[in-house]
Amino acid sequence: MSTDTPDAGENAPGDAGEPPARAELAARVDELEARLAEGDDADDGGKKMSIIATKGTLDMAYPPLILASTAAAFGYEVTVFHTFWGLDILHEERSTDLKLSSVGNPNMPVPNVVGALPGMDRVTTSMMERRIEDNDTATIEELIETSLEMGVEFQACQMTIDLMGYDEDDFYDGVRTGVGAATAIQDMAEADIQLLI
Repeated sequence: MSTDTPDAGENAPGDAGEPPARAELAARVDELEARLAEGDDADDGGKKMSIIATKGTLDMAYPPLILASTAAAFGYEVTVFHTFWGLDILHEERSTDLKLSSVGNPNMPVPNVVGALPGMDRVTTSMMERRIEDNDTATIEELIETSLEMGVEFQACQMTIDLMGYDEDDFYDGVRTGVGAATAIQDMAEADIQLLI
């Protein structure tokens, strides 16, 4: 028969099979907390976050930027590796013209059939831009500048730069170009938090 309490014959912590006293438990907790604190002190720095940004639509530009700037505000060392369409977020010209897709997003205020009509992406993008402005939400450019000021490292995938025919001068000042997948993987391996967006 199974019970939640140990059998009298089992060796339990404390004297003569008795459960440990509160004072003994408190001492153990204090010891563990001290050991954890020593481990934190031995750490070579703060926490690290690594984000991979792969999408370049207006709605998908915000999550990596908001998460990166917020983590940096909490003292994290943050890198954001932008690849494929996510690279457009860092492109000075293209980042000002990101679109919101009206198809394939069940939360859009229009059915997919209507969203597929020509020009609907322009309509839904305008709606979102108006909402961003009305709510005084930071723009993509403002979030990038704020993040850079807070020490976030934005990395532009070199393979994607070559693939898209971009020039390294096309990106915001402070963006690190010439970064490959090996660097991104190393950042992720060393990070406490890894996100793919």
